[in-house]
Amino acid sequence: MTASAMTVNGHEPTSPAPGSVEELRAIREQARSGPDPEATRRQHAKGKLTPHERIDLLLDKDSFTEVEALRRHRATGFGLEARRPYTDGVVTGWGTVHGRTVFVYAHDFRIFGGALGEAHAAKIHKIMDMAISAGAPLVSLNDGAGARIQEGVSALAGYGGIFQRNTRASGVIPQISVMLGPCAGGAAYSPALTDFVFMVRETSQMFITGPDVVQAVTGEQITQNGLGGADVHASVSGVAHFVYDDEQTCLEEVRYLLSLLPQNNRELPPRADTSDPADRPGDALLDLVPADGNRSYDVRGVIEQIADDGEHMEVQASWAPNLVCTLARLDGRVVGIVANQPAATAGVLDIRASEKGARFVQFCDSFNIPLVTLVDVPGFLPGVDQEHDGIIRRGAKLLYAYCNATVPRVSVVLRKAYGGAYIVMDSRSIGADVSLAWPTNEIAVMGAEGAANVVFRREIAAADDPEEMRRRKIEEYRKELVHPYFAAERGLVDDVIDPRDTRAVLARTLAMLTSKSASLPSRKHGNPPQ
Repeated sequence: MTASAMTVNGHEPTSPAPGSVEELRAIREQARSGPDPEATRRQHAKGKLTPHERIDLLLDKDSFTEVEALRRHRATGFGLEARRPYTDGVVTGWGTVHGRTVFVYAHDFRIFGGALGEAHAAKIHKIMDMAISAGAPLVSLNDGAGARIQEGVSALAGYGGIFQRNTRASGVIPQISVMLGPCAGGAAYSPALTDFVFMVRETSQMFITGPDVVQAVTGEQITQNGLGGADVHASVSGVAHFVYDDEQTCLEEVRYLLSLLPQNNRELPPRADTSDPADRPGDALLDLVPADGNRSYDVRGVIEQIADDGEHMEVQASWAPNLVCTLARLDGRVVGIVANQPAATAGVLDIRASEKGARFVQFCDSFNIPLVTLVDVPGFLPGVDQEHDGIIRRGAKLLYAYCNATVPRVSVVLRKAYGGAYIVMDSRSIGADVSLAWPTNEIAVMGAEGAANVVFRREIAAADDPEEMRRRKIEEYRKELVHPYFAAERGLVDDVIDPRDTRAVLARTLAMLTSKSASLPSRKHGNPPQ
């Protein structure tokens, strides 16, 4: 006879017997369903899911193992002693994505608005420690209102523990933050310390001080989305790497990103089977990139011709669009592709593009992802604002990242490669393993027009027909120093290749470099430019 059918003094009990399996089942159901059905309805009415619903979308079916589901806070005062829900507002545990272990924690906005208290923080600390020890990715599903004010400084100390672990895990395991609700104050620094930030339009916001504080201090009036919404962080601040319209699509893309990443910094990214031949010719490349250096084109078309099945996952697509950073597969191998984008400000390097590229290069190097650099750069962006805002120190970040990278590195000069920007874009001189060029390449200190005006300015000024003399000197300079084979003749590029063979050559080269071994001088860490 089951406990539920038992009677006590001739009457059925109103609740499961203490210590029974039925009691455990009831407690677990209460922990999963949340404090009350109305709270769940309010969450759904906002277009938001509950933590378990989100975890079910992220992880493989029936793979989730929850940790400390029955944890409750011990705080007193301000009525907290009367409100001690299970989970304490955060669901933690592990499961699998495409069969590989992933750790996860998810705030429950239905409980204390997802605010972090001492017990809440302890659960997150535990799951972060487990992820680091197990060498597996960590995904945080953020939907919380910051520190739990009623618990005072104990809540703030909880954030300190999270930040410390974010930093300790950096470059060791992939860390992904998924913003599915508000994230304000110091809480926003944890996502900023992770590798990638995903956001959902309309429902997620991030800011250090909210609209009310901004208005009180500065007099500026702005909405939450206007201050820290998904599109703002995708295109203005650069905080968000990926933005989607709904939670389901967002979490599906997190799964896809995880399929491209290794479990930790000791492993190679997973190789996938592909039906796309490695030696597939890229006939379309002949028309995609105009020989005329003044004509624009979208470099993503080149990437699609090179990548397996034309698929790639672009990072920060709306921020610093003059540099494309994307993850793709080439002959089944994961690669990070960095490419100048002539369709945006002619593909020049500026402060934002340099910082964007630097962080992407550092991420790829941390997790053993080979780098392919597609070069078509006319130089660094000139301007008073760029100089005063620190293009020297901030542009040097990209240079530092490339020089410090030990993963396989292959660069391809598609067209223009001028001045210091050519050096920075992973040239042979800063350590590229293999440097290739198309016949349309123009590797030089500067364009022939600008160079002729400097080198031959006296002859041009003294000529009877200055314009004709300028034309002749431009042609002379181009024939002497800017022709496609000048760099190859001096060993600065390893080969000049037919554009149609780019995919095949890259595939062979990366296969050769798979077992590359390189090391850096012994040091605690470098001191990159800030």
